[in-house]
Amino acid sequence: SFLQERLRYVLGLLLLLHGTNSFYVPGVAPINFHRNDPVEIKAVKLTSSRTQLPYEYYSLPFCQPSKITYKAENLGEVLRGDRIVNTPFQVSMNVEKKCEVLCNVPNKPVTLTVEESKLIAERIREDYYVHLIADNLPVATRLEFYSNREEEEKKKEKDVQFEHGYRLGFMDGNKFYLHNHLSFILYYHREDVEESQEHTYRVVRFEVVPQSIKLEDLKADEKSMCTLPEATGSAPQEIDPTKENQLLFTYSVHWEESDIKWASRWDTYLTMSDVQIHWFSIINSVVVVFFLSGILSMIIIRTLRKDIANYNKEDDIEDTMEESGWKLVHGDVFRPPQYPMILSSLLGSGIQLFCMILIVIFVAMLGMLSPSSRGALMTTACFLFMFMGVFGGFFAGRLYRTLKGHRWKKGAFCTATLYPGVVFGICFVLNCFIWGKHSSGAVPFPTMVALLCMWFGISLPLVYLGYYFGFRKQPYDNPVRTNQIPRQIPEQRWYMNKFVGILMAGILPFGAMFIELFFIFSAIWENQFYYLFGFLFLVFIILVVSCSQISIVMVYFQLCAEDYRWWWRTFLVSGGSAFYVLIYAVFYFVNKLDIVEFIPSLLYFGYTALMVLSFWLLTGTIGFYAAYMFVRKIYAAVKID
Repeated sequence: SFLQERLRYVLGLLLLLHGTNSFYVPGVAPINFHRNDPVEIKAVKLTSSRTQLPYEYYSLPFCQPSKITYKAENLGEVLRGDRIVNTPFQVSMNVEKKCEVLCNVPNKPVTLTVEESKLIAERIREDYYVHLIADNLPVATRLEFYSNREEEEKKKEKDVQFEHGYRLGFMDGNKFYLHNHLSFILYYHREDVEESQEHTYRVVRFEVVPQSIKLEDLKADEKSMCTLPEATGSAPQEIDPTKENQLLFTYSVHWEESDIKWASRWDTYLTMSDVQIHWFSIINSVVVVFFLSGILSMIIIRTLRKDIANYNKEDDIEDTMEESGWKLVHGDVFRPPQYPMILSSLLGSGIQLFCMILIVIFVAMLGMLSPSSRGALMTTACFLFMFMGVFGGFFAGRLYRTLKGHRWKKGAFCTATLYPGVVFGICFVLNCFIWGKHSSGAVPFPTMVALLCMWFGISLPLVYLGYYFGFRKQPYDNPVRTNQIPRQIPEQRWYMNKFVGILMAGILPFGAMFIELFFIFSAIWENQFYYLFGFLFLVFIILVVSCSQISIVMVYFQLCAEDYRWWWRTFLVSGGSAFYVLIYAVFYFVNKLDIVEFIPSLLYFGYTALMVLSFWLLTGTIGFYAAYMFVRKIYAAVKID
């Protein structure tokens, strides 16, 4: 009877799910509006790719509602600098507004003090954009331009692109002009309902046409209504930073019906980049991987077979043949390296990062972390990193035991604090600079305390737990015994230098992923949306394969040169692509970004250093484990007396 009850419950749930038209990720279900229902316009923040410092909406003297309420935010939104707040715009579903004055007192212009005028002029010069949302849809500015097509086609077709947010104002010579009139164009989709019911609408697009209109040209009356001037005859609203300025903030609302369904309303924001280039990137990467696989199978497998066959021949032949190559170092190849605790700690953090990135990209690829659920990606990444401490600790503990380590408690503490400590330290220093600028990008003190509590309350105990079980587990089984006396290493050729190895090993994995890197950089530094997680997942798999292959090639050459100190070297060399990421970041900074001030530059290079460090840990760990498995395999295949 209990089973029947359960089955009935499950069937009921399935029927309930089937009854709803479509399944949405929790938190982003559609909102149905009736005619005249209020559609709330909220402000998110002000951003600029020139300063990289977001500010909250009311940091500038915009019109304020009678009561300001901030939305409760998740961890990701706080870290991104979003401060979602209500605005005084009165918008009702499917109700047109020709022109309305925004601030409470009708017919009386807003007076900006010299300080406020200076601040607005400064923000206009720094190229700030204002980001608003209606029904969780971000506002976009439509840009129309003619593409380089034939002359006849030019007349017919324009290319349309959308820009996130709208520009705060513009400069003409040395004069500053503020966009003080906003024409909102909202698109709705009429939902199918039964005849007796009232029509319901859903918001499917939110556009704005910002205008700058001089106070004298805006005719306002007692009822807060205004009349817009003819487009040709109006002068823009200048903001003079040396004196007080008078102006009116006004807005108009226009509704249009659209065929776009609610489920695909984000497509306009996400189809801003060409998908072909991603396919080109994937094909390019696959070619790189096949090229590497070719080298691997040709050189290594053929040579190895020959080596193993030679080494395993009859004793009498072996006596006459002088030993050379990688078999010579069999008594030293598993000799524990220097600083085994630090090596195992870094590899533990690498495993933690690997698990986190794999799960985040996979979940995002399934569409569960779409841009419509703000901050979800960041929040998920933070929590996953904390919980993946179990795996990081387990692998670090087992490796530490294999490397003849004894102080497991110290090792666990090192694993839990080394990489996160560096990240926290750099972020804290950068945060102090952002605080000094009064930017909303600064992480508030309570959030910082919460992050510290998560680190020491979730991550640290989990790392200890994983480390304990990893350390107690049987160490990795090394197929050959280590000699008492270390053997002398012959003098190495110049190309066996560590730095040359890093340069050689890094270029192929970097070549396999640098196109995707460009889009990720644009998303981070130019306030674009990044959503191509399917491509990113493929690129990640390709990165893992190419790192493993290049690492095996490098460790084979090193052992053939009779240099058995491969532990640290493999970890460093496999992370060589991080060096190229750093060079690419400098190139991107110089060529793509218009950053001139000290603090934005510091932020850029601070966060880039964190990205490069994380990337080095990730690729180094992948390469290390691939090389370790390879070394154990080849030494298990030869007979050693």
